[in-house]
Amino acid sequence: MVKIPGLSFSLKRAIGISGLKNKVARKVGIPTTKLGLERKIGGAFLKAIFGKKK
Repeated sequence: MVKIPGLSFSLKRAIGISGLKNKVARKVGIPTTKLGLERKIGGAFLKAIFGKKK
Protein backbone atom coordinates (compact mmCIF):
# COMPACT_ATOMS: atom_id res chain seq x y z
CA MET A 1 0.00 0.00 0.00
CA VAL A 2 1.38 3.36 -1.04
CA LYS A 3 0.86 6.26 1.35
CA ILE A 4 0.21 9.64 -0.25
CA PRO A 5 1.15 12.56 2.04
CA GLY A 6 -1.87 14.62 3.05
CA LEU A 7 -4.41 12.06 1.83
CA SER A 8 -6.19 9.62 4.09
CA PHE A 9 -9.41 7.66 4.08
CA SER A 10 -11.59 6.67 7.00
CA LEU A 11 -14.46 4.24 6.57
CA LYS A 12 -16.14 5.54 9.76
CA ARG A 13 -16.11 9.10 8.43
CA ALA A 14 -17.34 7.97 5.01
CA ILE A 15 -20.29 6.10 6.54
CA GLY A 16 -21.04 8.93 8.96
CA ILE A 17 -20.36 7.23 12.29
CA SER A 18 -17.90 9.92 13.42
CA GLY A 19 -20.40 12.70 12.75
CA LEU A 20 -23.19 10.85 14.53
CA LYS A 21 -21.02 10.27 17.61
CA ASN A 22 -20.11 13.96 17.61
CA LYS A 23 -23.77 15.06 17.43
CA VAL A 24 -24.79 12.71 20.25
CA ALA A 25 -21.90 13.86 22.45
CA ARG A 26 -22.84 17.51 21.96
CA LYS A 27 -26.54 16.93 22.75
CA VAL A 28 -25.93 14.75 25.80
CA GLY A 29 -22.99 16.79 27.07
CA ILE A 30 -20.75 13.78 27.64
CA PRO A 31 -17.64 13.49 25.43
CA THR A 32 -17.04 10.22 23.60
CA THR A 33 -13.24 10.44 23.57
CA LYS A 34 -11.08 9.25 26.45
CA LEU A 35 -9.32 12.60 26.78
CA GLY A 36 -12.58 14.56 26.68
CA LEU A 37 -14.16 12.37 29.33
CA GLU A 38 -11.10 12.70 31.59
CA ARG A 39 -11.18 16.49 31.23
CA LYS A 40 -14.89 16.63 32.05
CA ILE A 41 -14.54 14.42 35.14
CA GLY A 42 -11.42 16.28 36.28
CA GLY A 43 -13.13 19.65 35.91
CA ALA A 44 -16.16 18.49 37.90
CA PHE A 45 -13.87 17.09 40.60
CA LEU A 46 -11.91 20.34 40.94
CA LYS A 47 -15.11 22.36 40.91
CA ALA A 48 -16.48 20.24 43.77
CA ILE A 49 -13.31 20.72 45.83
CA PHE A 50 -12.50 24.38 45.19
CA GLY A 51 -15.92 25.74 44.32
CA LYS A 52 -16.99 27.69 41.30
CA LYS A 53 -14.47 29.71 39.27
CA LYS A 54 -14.96 33.46 39.07
